Amino acid sequence: MLIKVQSSKSGIALIMVMLIIVVLAILASGFAYTMRVETKLARNASFDSELEWMGRSGIELARYVLAQEGQGPAGQFDSLKQKWAGGPGETNSPVAGIPLDNYELGMGSISVKIVDCDRKFNINKADATILREGLTLIGVDAGSFATIVDSILVWRDPLGRPQPSGSGSEYYQTMSPPYFAKNGPMDDMSELLLVHGVTPEMYWGSAAAGHMAGVNKPQRTSRSRFEEPIYEIGLIDLFTTTSGPAVNINTASAKVLQILPGMQENMAQAIISGPGGRAGPDGQEGTDDDTPFRSIQELARIPEIGAYPNLIQMMSQYFSVRSLCFEATVQARIGNFTRTYVALLRRASPRDIQVMSLYWK
Repeated sequence: MLIKVQSSKSGIALIMVMLIIVVLAILASGFAYTMRVETKLARNASFDSELEWMGRSGIELARYVLAQEGQGPAGQFDSLKQKWAGGPGETNSPVAGIPLDNYELGMGSISVKIVDCDRKFNINKADATILREGLTLIGVDAGSFATIVDSILVWRDPLGRPQPSGSGSEYYQTMSPPYFAKNGPMDDMSELLLVHGVTPEMYWGSAAAGHMAGVNKPQRTSRSRFEEPIYEIGLIDLFTTTSGPAVNINTASAKVLQILPGMQENMAQAIISGPGGRAGPDGQEGTDDDTPFRSIQELARIPEIGAYPNLIQMMSQYFSVRSLCFEATVQARIGNFTRTYVALLRRASPRDIQVMSLYWK
């Protein structure tokens, strides 16, 4: 009996020792993980200043490139052939030999990408006609046009003046959670998700599935559920809040060009890659043989457009050959550490490129 008791005590002691070892192993593992995280954070902190100045330098490089290409004969227009857009640029340009990708700087390198905002319509300046044409192009049901268009007009109107089918703060106060209409220009395109009638699918288009996580659009509790159609494109592909008063005919996509009333798909494609189009003989944009438009009147060289003088006259009201606003994205890299800086740039004059905003992510 004494042997059995001693054996039982030895087994319990062994189990206790094993439990202690397991607990200590877990604590040691957690401590090691914490130390790795702390070490990584410390290394990141040591690079903070260097990454910031690399990012700011990349923004200054973007400003320099835009300023240089805004001068001379080729500076009378902006196109995808130019250096800032990733094209070959002019051979005799001062920026011809400056790389925008993997540019060695300091302890690492930077990559600079510049996109003009004027390739899209400004949602704050688009009139009711342009808004309706945009919804038509997306494929939104015509029965929703009046509600969406009028609600956008009310949302961005500083006085909040009512529209026949538009919704104001009274409607949004019935939502869950309640909120007020902006009654001012939109600062970000995502504000459209708060406008009556606009759904995430209309906003993102066919890419909506990848953006739905975290989207919590306020809704009325009594609103009926229905299956949203799949849209090929969304409002985000056609509009922006940061462009100038006119769309650049040399950088706008075929879909954006089709927003103009009377602009058929074949006409939009002809402007880009047809005979006389901006892509040049090879039909590929951003190459040496591009033939960008130097004025809206040059659209007459395209057979599909030249046959309609009234269309060219209408296009001069909405389009130009210049871009005034640009978004510059700089990726600063030191070893395995990267940080992305984004700046909104505005061309005040050919040589004066102003920084409107700057943030990092």
